[in-house]
Amino acid sequence: MTGTGVLPAQALRKLIADGAISANPEIIPAQIQPASLDLRLGTVAYRVRASFLAGKGRPVAERLAEFEMHKIDLTQGAVLEKGCVYVIPLMEKLRLPKGLSAVANAKSSTGRLDLLTRTITDGGTEFDRIPDGYDGPLYAEVCPRSFSVLVRPGQRLNQIRFRSGQAVLTDAELLELHGREPLVDGQAVISEGLGFSVDLRPRKGDLIGFRAKPHAGVIDLDRIGHYPAQDFWEEIRNTNGQIILDPGAFYILVSQEAVTIPPDYAAEMAPYLAMVGEFRVHYAGFFDPGFGHAAAGGTGSRGVLEVRCHEAPFVLEHGQVVGRLVYERMAERPDALYGEKIASNYQGQGLKLAKQFR
Repeated sequence: MTGTGVLPAQALRKLIADGAISANPEIIPAQIQPASLDLRLGTVAYRVRASFLAGKGRPVAERLAEFEMHKIDLTQGAVLEKGCVYVIPLMEKLRLPKGLSAVANAKSSTGRLDLLTRTITDGGTEFDRIPDGYDGPLYAEVCPRSFSVLVRPGQRLNQIRFRSGQAVLTDAELLELHGREPLVDGQAVISEGLGFSVDLRPRKGDLIGFRAKPHAGVIDLDRIGHYPAQDFWEEIRNTNGQIILDPGAFYILVSQEAVTIPPDYAAEMAPYLAMVGEFRVHYAGFFDPGFGHAAAGGTGSRGVLEVRCHEAPFVLEHGQVVGRLVYERMAERPDALYGEKIASNYQGQGLKLAKQFR
């Protein structure tokens, strides 16, 4: 693998074999995605007074001694309480060669539970950014925002993507790619990435989204298709093409556009301009090669929007641009695409809650 760009699954396997990525216990095949590696929770969690970054030249363990309130054994399962902040050492650690950096993000189901999960490193001055040549442990900062959750060692809340060099497509390159291989099922809004808008006029029915209920029960992350959605979510229905976001509330909405990630590219969802409103869209940011693509059995997949309103009520209207996808070249095509012969939960998705709900 000599190309510049995002490393595919086969390159990740080589990094594991070479010891650049290691873990105890060993990494399992199910962790390896087309363009990322799932990270696993370790056996303990530290309840801390506040979120923190290690800071230049300082290890996370040293900062934990400052902020730790108590230590929690996860081996038999433990509840992480809504509104609290925890730091959990991950099973994986890195010894990256020079020229290789990484970026982390929450997995899709993590974001859809409003489970704020960020990666921190020794000497780190940013969340979710692992510098070129990093050698050291990884930690997850976890803050449940809407629901308390039951976690166990080995669960995968976040993921990491490795990059050789810089391969983000310029707007001109993105426009050319869209001309060759349409990236959305409509007009492409391209400005520092591919813009996407919110769908508040569904083609069928009047269900436009969900709002998290404020006093719901605990969610066991291992229970798939288990929880009745109505116990945790309020359905939002209307036909007027708008929604008023309440400050502090968490919403699941969906993009108007069905997007495609061609096999030789990966994408990351990024926030739109802060000036457009008092809200944040999307915690989980990675879109793998093949997402929504015909080569992987897709016909375009819409992006699920995880929306949290900030200080003031805000009117969100149908078709309003709320985010953008930043496309990058793969260093080479992955040997398996999203949705193709792998257990991909959200290929061909529309408005959809996390996999724990039915």
